[in-house]
Amino acid sequence: MSDSVSLPIQRPEFVLPLERGDAKISSLLRGSAFALEGGRTLIETDTDHAFVYRLVEGWAGLARGMADGRRQFALIFLPGDLFSVDSMFVTVHTHAVQTLSRIVAERIDRRDLYRAYAQDSDIATRCTWQIVEETRRLRSWVVTLGQGSAEQRLATILLDFQGRLAISGFVAKSSLSYQMPLTQVQLADHLGLTAVHVNRVLRSFREEGLAFIREGRVTIADPDGLAERAASLLQTCKTSLRPASNDTA
Repeated sequence: MSDSVSLPIQRPEFVLPLERGDAKISSLLRGSAFALEGGRTLIETDTDHAFVYRLVEGWAGLARGMADGRRQFALIFLPGDLFSVDSMFVTVHTHAVQTLSRIVAERIDRRDLYRAYAQDSDIATRCTWQIVEETRRLRSWVVTLGQGSAEQRLATILLDFQGRLAISGFVAKSSLSYQMPLTQVQLADHLGLTAVHVNRVLRSFREEGLAFIREGRVTIADPDGLAERAASLLQTCKTSLRPASNDTA
């Protein structure tokens, strides 16, 4: 089940419809899996797009490039995420979706999903919820980028990735470690920093015994200390942050 369905923030009356809708969409996606190598563009910027996806393996990012070569990853998609649901409603995707590692994904034609959406309230609820959840994440990330220091941004995102992977069942809830395929440049493009600045903050986290990244694996050595570093931003993202030492969202 995707992490957004598992988040404990839905109105109680929608929990079962969301779970049923997720299962029905999984059934529609069955048999459609394909693989794509890292560093590829799945959805081009400023184009119409025919498909809605669920990420089975690997990581991808919602990105917008600028004329001077800079790039911003607005959202990072993790295994279990349903994305590009807005393909049913818009004719132009203003952001690209790029693979950050080799991925396996399932897909459904937007027209087929819309027919199911129009006929089944559970599927409609699930699709609507996905758009609501992406909007929540984007709003939270705007606050993080606008008000957070470099240290706060990095601490927040390391905890956020761990929490989302735990909620969706891709790592154990007690795990202090997870695989993160982002390079320092890609991480910088998400954090709104330079790669040099990211490297400097990572070095300080390592020296303080807070967190380490080695060969693509994040180890949160001091979850309480890392959470304290990000404390002023945790309220913004608290529904997906789940430090491994604390089993509450």
